[in-house]
Amino acid sequence: MIPHKRKTLDNGLTVVVNRDRSSKLAAVNLLYRVGARNEHPARTGFAHLFEHLMFRGTRQVPSFDLPVQMASGDNNAFTNNDYTDFYITLPRDNIETALWLESDRMQGLELTPEKLATEKRVVIEEYRQRYLNQPYGDQMMLLRALSYRVHPYRWATIGLSPDHIADATMEEVQAFYRTYYHPSNAILSISADLDEERMLELAERWFAPLADRPHPAAAIPQEPPQEAARREEVERGVPATTVSVAYHMGGRTSAEFFVGDLVSDLLSGGDSSRLYQRLVKGRRLLSSVNAYVTGDVDPGLFVFTGQLLPDTTPAQVEEAFREEIGALVRDAATEYELEKVRNKFEANTLFGELNVMNKAMNLGFYEMLGDLPLINGEVARYRAVTNDDIRDFCRRVLRPENSNTLIYKAKK
Repeated sequence: MIPHKRKTLDNGLTVVVNRDRSSKLAAVNLLYRVGARNEHPARTGFAHLFEHLMFRGTRQVPSFDLPVQMASGDNNAFTNNDYTDFYITLPRDNIETALWLESDRMQGLELTPEKLATEKRVVIEEYRQRYLNQPYGDQMMLLRALSYRVHPYRWATIGLSPDHIADATMEEVQAFYRTYYHPSNAILSISADLDEERMLELAERWFAPLADRPHPAAAIPQEPPQEAARREEVERGVPATTVSVAYHMGGRTSAEFFVGDLVSDLLSGGDSSRLYQRLVKGRRLLSSVNAYVTGDVDPGLFVFTGQLLPDTTPAQVEEAFREEIGALVRDAATEYELEKVRNKFEANTLFGELNVMNKAMNLGFYEMLGDLPLINGEVARYRAVTNDDIRDFCRRVLRPENSNTLIYKAKK
């Protein structure tokens, strides 16, 4: 249970705070509602580029990291398809250093041609190393592009092409900053051993003076229902062939998400799971196997993926995946299986609440979802899933016409 208080400042900034009496540290998390889903198809990768640019200094603070280090703190950031998150952990008594720095760069970022050119090179090199020159690096990119036709989830956070970043102009970058980096598009969440009213006062002190500058963001096109199975085969210089099958499913706050997430753990939650016991250890079709949900805010994907052993064919693996789906429909999961998975979700939630930064991050995340009470209600949602829910999910979601199959073949 994470108790919290919430307030919206006059400039639109949402503030959520939690008093953590067990920690001497303070965690300050600033989430911006901008991810790859907000980008134009001809200019992808901008949200990730800004994750880098936001550390390049402002007019008042040339080096963002130096004041954090002087305050005995640590900081970092990440970007995904739905949002961008910046976080700082530091001693409780130094919390205002974090608030000062985050409020300063929300509107005072100093964008220069030199800084932009430097971060362009960094991002393009990251693209090449992690996606173009890495074994299996473009596998998820190809699966996204196969599964989505109109939604921006069809490209990864890094973008569709490094050329989009290479060709970005200063005017385009400044426009992106003005559109998405302002108070009403952000959520400030704090967890520390401070009175909650005191934390709200500090947030007001450092952020209330900032003027909001809302810009109308482009509407995000929603993916239409898929009506026929899709397939793609590619050949790459990788050690083993893999088969991935993705199915469209509900978004992060839908009832379908919790059922799908539980089903994925029934199938592949560790060495005792169904897929490992039957396809790796039993039938020896695969060297590794996984099933997972992407967990996107908008409707996401349920994915099967397996790496083939030398004598296995892709057709055998596809048939094996279908058999496992059929088994879930035909035979109820045992109470032992269900309880094991439910206990895992509950344990992960409880362990996550021991960390002050996890608390701050989760407060921001669930507020971004538009369902802050869900932060204390997810375990109950998982415990409420029944075998009938699982069967219904498998019949509606894991059906052939909703499938996208990528055969990622090793070169002979």
